[in-house]
Amino acid sequence: MAVDVRRVVEIWNPVGKCSGTGYLVADDIVLTALHNVLGCGDLEVRGLGGDSKWLAAEVLWPLTDRLPDLEREPQADGALVRITDAGWVPPTGVDPVRWGRIDGGPVVPDEQRLACVAVGFPKSEVRDGIRDTKEIRGHIERLTGLKSGGLITAHVDQVAVPGVWAGASGAALFARGRLIGVVTTDRRRDYDGDQLTAVSVVGLAARPGFVAAVGELVPEDVTVADREGPPCRATVYDLEVPPGVNNLPELPSPIFVGRAEVMAELERALSGESQTITQTVHGLGGVGKTTLALHYAHEHAGAYRLVWWIRSDASELIEAGFAALTVRLRGEEASNLTTSQAAEWAVGWLQTHPGWLLVFDNAERPGDVHAWTGQLRASGRHLITSRYKRGWVCDPISLRVLDQDASLALLSGLVGGGGEEDEARALAEELGHLPLALEQAGAFIAQREVSIAAYRAMLERYPARAAAAAPGGFDPARTVARIWRITLDVLEERDPRAVEILRIAAWYAPIGIPRSLFEPLAEDPVDLAELLGLLADYNMIALDRAGVGIHLLVQMVARTPSADDPHRDQARILAARDRATELVLDQLPRDPSGDVAGWPTWRALFPHVEAILDACEPGEDTPEIDLILTLTGRFLQEQGQLGQAIEYLARSLAAATRLFGEDDPSTLTSRNNLAGAYEVSGDVARAILLYERTLEDCVRVLGEDHPDTLTSRSNLAGAYDVSGDVARANPLYERTLEDRVRVLGEDHPDTLLSRNNLAGAYWVSGDVARAI
Repeated sequence: MAVDVRRVVEIWNPVGKCSGTGYLVADDIVLTALHNVLGCGDLEVRGLGGDSKWLAAEVLWPLTDRLPDLEREPQADGALVRITDAGWVPPTGVDPVRWGRIDGGPVVPDEQRLACVAVGFPKSEVRDGIRDTKEIRGHIERLTGLKSGGLITAHVDQVAVPGVWAGASGAALFARGRLIGVVTTDRRRDYDGDQLTAVSVVGLAARPGFVAAVGELVPEDVTVADREGPPCRATVYDLEVPPGVNNLPELPSPIFVGRAEVMAELERALSGESQTITQTVHGLGGVGKTTLALHYAHEHAGAYRLVWWIRSDASELIEAGFAALTVRLRGEEASNLTTSQAAEWAVGWLQTHPGWLLVFDNAERPGDVHAWTGQLRASGRHLITSRYKRGWVCDPISLRVLDQDASLALLSGLVGGGGEEDEARALAEELGHLPLALEQAGAFIAQREVSIAAYRAMLERYPARAAAAAPGGFDPARTVARIWRITLDVLEERDPRAVEILRIAAWYAPIGIPRSLFEPLAEDPVDLAELLGLLADYNMIALDRAGVGIHLLVQMVARTPSADDPHRDQARILAARDRATELVLDQLPRDPSGDVAGWPTWRALFPHVEAILDACEPGEDTPEIDLILTLTGRFLQEQGQLGQAIEYLARSLAAATRLFGEDDPSTLTSRNNLAGAYEVSGDVARAILLYERTLEDCVRVLGEDHPDTLTSRSNLAGAYDVSGDVARANPLYERTLEDRVRVLGEDHPDTLLSRNNLAGAYWVSGDVARAI
């Protein structure tokens, strides 16, 4: 069958004051160009014949809130119009429309051109005062006629009457009796231009909602040898399904908040505003990629011929997902097929039945998915979720954690109100606003009927069990600990050093970790960049110019031992903590008081020093932690943060006493440092007590002439001086100067300092002559 003029209709857009052509593809559905109907909800159409009347119609597809930008996407210039007039009577005795494609099969040998024909209502053709149809015949060059994105270029060879083609846009373009496209543009607006542009119906059929509106649509190949006669014999793929067939899992949570913007972005990407037919959503495990994809698929299932969900953790699961589609469509007929044969049949059916959506959930490797999507590029839509963000054929959508309001709304929806808003806010912060963790916590709280405060206490005391707990009805595979273990398995396989970096980063502050800390773990800067890039590709860390960031909950899980997780055994976790401590200690400047040039380094590292110290129990401090406490206390004292300085120096004294004993020089130095901090803070009485004990112990352990003993005596003299006790200060200053001259020499810096201190003491006491 060729074009049937009884199906050709004229379209009038009263808003745009423009007319065009359409073609009946069903009893009351007209295919036309989108630009013919833009801006108008109510249209008018009429068929051939002088007595034809204008009939009411409306735009059926695309929806007005999802219109494509035709300047960016000329291949989206197609629309479906429904005739709504009660007086409409469809033509009788017409054959069903046969759809065609010209890009899916072998070309006829030695055939350079494919003949094509269209019938429309050009503005120049008027009979008896009524616009009439005009036929145009041409050809499509088999090598150059198909353009990227689903456009067809047709060369005009013959027309019935010369004139302007404008006004016939929307005409159906046929080749070998198949409707292959919709004419949209006359390249030069008249027949001398000899070229028309048409939109491929196969490209339109791949867009959401088109097939669902048209009904059955199975494009036949027109580039193979075929006649204008009856349809070819049935193929193994001639099996139709009603719109809406799907295998979608149930939504994991009835509460879906905080995703309106990203859902709109996803809808745009998979509908008219994106040239790609593949869209990937990537993000940290537990951030809600699967939930987002499920909500999109459920909400739009009616717009597709078929929606099929495919687990994509491994290539075998993807093949099994396609095979399951064959079983759904063919039933018992598929029982004799192997998995590979069934999967191949599914691909063939999808290729010949456009207008579907495939969801590849939790894809680990882009190559595994691309092996299938490459065969299905022009037939439908692909939605991919993955923790991995590199290597996809599109620009992936990055899914972030929820904001505070959405986190609170999710928790509130799960546990109900109860006057615990402050506790809920604190819990959301502790869980890093990660949707899966919030769902897991909310389900536990609701089912166990405990308070949010009680759950927070459990989380703090038993983090491993809380991260792994799956409440009743909650999929054990969808707990935070389980999901991240799967990711770590993949990373361990690719490069174990990446997992080591992750374990170490878990002990630092969650943002702004200097990359330089990890340099000793890599061979060179290029190697380090690749290791960090691998972690970022799996969304386990975030990279920016400020450094490395890591999610709070990733840190908590990575620091928590678990007998069920080989990545989190006690030995590995403690080794990672010790290594994190060593790496920071190696970069800390050793003179925080005198080395002013090192202060920027201190400021960059201080949040991570603080995180390590907070994460370690004081009773388990190591010699490295003790040294960090000493250096950090002195830095904070120099910066005027005396309260925290005293806290760290007191902890250092306790650690040194436990590790080295009361009389060890390190312990004596720690006591001296703490006394100095008390003195600077104004608590001179406490400082004097510590200085007196330190001097006594230094004399006993080190001897009268040891440099540390001399320093201790000088410090005590200074404290007496500050307290106003000149009578005790001056004799100590005099003895310290005398001993330093004898032990260290006249020109030693400590001797010069002692002489200066004594002069100051004389001055304060009123003996100016001796001071001078």
